[in-house]
Amino acid sequence: MIDHLRDFRTREALPRMLADMAIVQLAAILSLLFTFGYYIFFLQGEILSRTFFVETLRGRYLNQFPILATVFPLVFLFSGVYTRTRSYEMRYKWPTLFRGCGLASLLYLAASLLLTRDDLLPRSSMILLPVLVTAGVIGARWLTQWLESTRVGALLPSSNEVNDFAVVSSGDPVPVLVVGGAGYIGSIVVRKLLDRGMHVRLLDKLTYGDSAIAALLGHPRLEFLHGDCRNIQDVVRAMSGVRDVIHLAAIVGDPACAADDQNAREINYAATRMMLEVAKGYGVQRFLFASSCSVYGASDYIVDEQSATMPISLYAETKLNSERVLLDAKSETFHPVILRFATVFGLAPRPRFDLVVNLLTAKAFQEGVITIFNGDQWRPFIHVEDVAEAVCQTLEAPLSAVSGEIFNVGDDRLNYNLTQVADLIHSEFPETRIEHVENADRRNYRVSFQKIRERISFECAKSIEEGVHDLRIAFERGLISNYKDPLYSNLTFLKTFGGFGAGNDLDVKIMAAFSQSLGSLAAAADTDHAVPQTARK
Repeated sequence: MIDHLRDFRTREALPRMLADMAIVQLAAILSLLFTFGYYIFFLQGEILSRTFFVETLRGRYLNQFPILATVFPLVFLFSGVYTRTRSYEMRYKWPTLFRGCGLASLLYLAASLLLTRDDLLPRSSMILLPVLVTAGVIGARWLTQWLESTRVGALLPSSNEVNDFAVVSSGDPVPVLVVGGAGYIGSIVVRKLLDRGMHVRLLDKLTYGDSAIAALLGHPRLEFLHGDCRNIQDVVRAMSGVRDVIHLAAIVGDPACAADDQNAREINYAATRMMLEVAKGYGVQRFLFASSCSVYGASDYIVDEQSATMPISLYAETKLNSERVLLDAKSETFHPVILRFATVFGLAPRPRFDLVVNLLTAKAFQEGVITIFNGDQWRPFIHVEDVAEAVCQTLEAPLSAVSGEIFNVGDDRLNYNLTQVADLIHSEFPETRIEHVENADRRNYRVSFQKIRERISFECAKSIEEGVHDLRIAFERGLISNYKDPLYSNLTFLKTFGGFGAGNDLDVKIMAAFSQSLGSLAAAADTDHAVPQTARK
């Protein structure tokens, strides 16, 4: 509860506290007028005189209510109404407000009984007061949100919940399908699943080559399928006989998506919709989707899974749209789980140096100078090993704990501003010079990871300091010779070798159809490459 006060900003919160106080006062007056109106209407004024009215209003309202009613904004303050929950969507905000109004009403009643027993509000007014206060504070926020709304994020239509399911032979081991399993995160996820004794099926186009999984290709419990998540034949082949899917395939990062927006929409969104339909057709139960904390956009408050989403890039937009269509498809037999990753760092089989911690570490090692843009901006961070571990733990968690849920994946201890990140890197490279520059990029957000910690007991094991140190060792041992190699940057790779175009015209048409409407699978099913009968609906 005290954590909420860390985000308290007097200039922003005080007007809202005063407005809530005014609503409470108005609610008290209206509740008294209701009581007096009842006396007048039903008792025809027999016990109500002008003197009675004035004395009651003075004794039961003016003498004590304005002071005791301060309990309402104080309870709201400690409930987070003026801090964290300000960023919540209204559907998540109103339960907090409702609980706050109820608790404040009980505390007000207790204080009235203790301090002003002779001047209590009439019982009918006391019953009506919390109802009016709740309606007022929630209604005021709903009206404000409606008036200030400049965009409408319409949810995608629901997909068909009725499907025929393929039967998986109980005698055969059931593999876990990892789509995009040869990537920065996926290659570590695959290793962790194999270490746990699981059978893994890996679908990847190998856009960046197979170096990240080359050492695994002969593993007896690994089945590798070279294919594109946009190709319906490849997806059907990969989904057959699978119960759990981990979907990691994407063009990752704001700059890379902006540089190739068509393929970003196809891979990050349309392919997800197509995979969803095939997965349901084959009876897939658990569908883990890799999203990003960037869907929150910019916020001055600590955001959590109930906070409003404000994507400010194509990458975040495609992730959020995929989240929506997956959650919309949840049923008794299909269980999507959304994992919003914090900003990833750390050494992996295929390193990436288009990530802020990794890039700054490389520059510190090889150039001795790092540049920090807008150092006061906050970001949540997570080591790539911890991301992979969170994916595995979510896969192993009871369905009742994760089905249809969104989880921020990270650790509260790894919320840092960029200046703090620079200081941590400087501690590893004391000779490095730090330059600070301001630009127009004002993205800023801190994230709460309480839900994943409490629901599946996940906490990060590796710090930024450890990640920086591991990268330094890799450089010193010559494991990475040139961090500017296009292979290590999604954007540079795109610019050097071109986009990630679909393999054939059919893939292009299917992706175009899924980009437009959810019901477009029927058009694809009429072709020679259609989904088999078990996956059609």
